[in-house]
Amino acid sequence: MNTSQADPTPADDAAGAGDDTNTSGQDAGEGKNTGGVAGEVRGWFTGRLPGDWFTAAPDIRADREEITVVGVLPAPETAGVSAAGRAAAAEGRIRRFREETRSRRIEIAREAEHKFRRKVSWGVTCADVTEMFTTLSVPVMTRLRQPERRVLDTLVDAGVARSRSDALAWCVRLTGENADAWLSRLREALRHVEDVRDQGPGSA
Repeated sequence: MNTSQADPTPADDAAGAGDDTNTSGQDAGEGKNTGGVAGEVRGWFTGRLPGDWFTAAPDIRADREEITVVGVLPAPETAGVSAAGRAAAAEGRIRRFREETRSRRIEIAREAEHKFRRKVSWGVTCADVTEMFTTLSVPVMTRLRQPERRVLDTLVDAGVARSRSDALAWCVRLTGENADAWLSRLREALRHVEDVRDQGPGSA
């Protein structure tokens, strides 16, 4: 699958930058469990998104700072076309969707950012091509002991990463790729915990 990543917060798709939006995440989820907020976010977008944009329900994910919405577009007719031609057709359809829905996406993103205090990022998949229109990079503070810092410095010295920050992000990506199944089970378990908590005596 060909996955392309857009520059963080490009001007043409940035919605509501600085408009009543908390990008630090400090207030996001205050008084609410992140899992419960994620369910509310998915429900809101399910009702708010136009029904003819995607071929199925979009993949909607949320953390304390960002909401990502990734939908699937109908693949163009490419019978008898080469692999390069199919990829080009998919990229063209993605481009058309991005341009034709820009104003609506900005409108929906601003509403969501005001309601959930999170930035909204958009992306689509068409055939074997996935493209993110916007991305959000958030600084995360951490404290590391010397053995852990030496791991980061080794990655920097070896040219794997440009800095300690880049090396830490590389480690997180590597963990996510190799522990994807375990992380998925963990997130599912957390959703069950949230469901049980919502049914408790104090939820009324």
